Amino acid sequence: MLIIGENINATGKKIAEAIRTRNSSFLQELALAQVAADYLDVNVGGGKGSTEQEIEDMKWLIDIVCEVTDKPIVVDSANPEVIEAGLEQGISLRAERSNRVVMINSVNAEKAKLEAIGPLAAKYQVGVIALAMDDNGIPPRVEERIRACDTILEGLSYYNIPAKKIYFDPLVLPIGVDTTQGQVTLKTLEQIKARYPEAKTTVGLSNISYGLPQRVAINDVFLLMLMYAGLDSVIVNPLRSSTIGSIKLGEMLIGKDAHCKGYLKAYRRGLFNK
Repeated sequence: MLIIGENINATGKKIAEAIRTRNSSFLQELALAQVAADYLDVNVGGGKGSTEQEIEDMKWLIDIVCEVTDKPIVVDSANPEVIEAGLEQGISLRAERSNRVVMINSVNAEKAKLEAIGPLAAKYQVGVIALAMDDNGIPPRVEERIRACDTILEGLSYYNIPAKKIYFDPLVLPIGVDTTQGQVTLKTLEQIKARYPEAKTTVGLSNISYGLPQRVAINDVFLLMLMYAGLDSVIVNPLRSSTIGSIKLGEMLIGKDAHCKGYLKAYRRGLFNK
């Protein structure tokens, strides 16, 4: 299971303030703390600043994160110009440091979005997180989400981006608003895995529990269900030991942990005592 650490995201007030004040030590400590993550997602804005400012913020943030960790970076923005700035910054660091930008977060089935992100993914040879949504937003039904995925796959193939570089996100909506949404996500995931066997999958997990008590417990149980359905990657807070523990347990129980080595290693580290 590929773990994408979600913590460096300026939609959170503390992160936004740290970026604004150039508090590099706080952000670098946060990058280092995400030791359980394979990749680090970095997001600099909630759409409140100018494009020019977000470009500068993204370049600075990637630079200071890459000073302290070799973990690959996922550039996360709704603005293609900001994404390209992050990709360029990652390229400029490659010669002197081993880490690099490896993925864009994200694209969807909107024509303008595909035409903006597709060339960037092709030019910089990076993967893409692809949201199962279209011009009308997040479809409520499985069939509509799969149609959006078809459109994305066709659109990205025009730029010679292979399916193996696409991480489809079946999308997670709050179960407290619509109790059918857990099933919609799971069935969409299952169909994606069957329909595009070379493609990968990922989810932003925490939406499932929005507005409910015991959110971490809900997230962890749903994560296990998603893993059984074929999930390849998850965007989570890697500082939560229960979530990392759930991943280790899930990998063991679905046969992806030979001789239970991953689980036993985590057990010896005391992960399940936290």
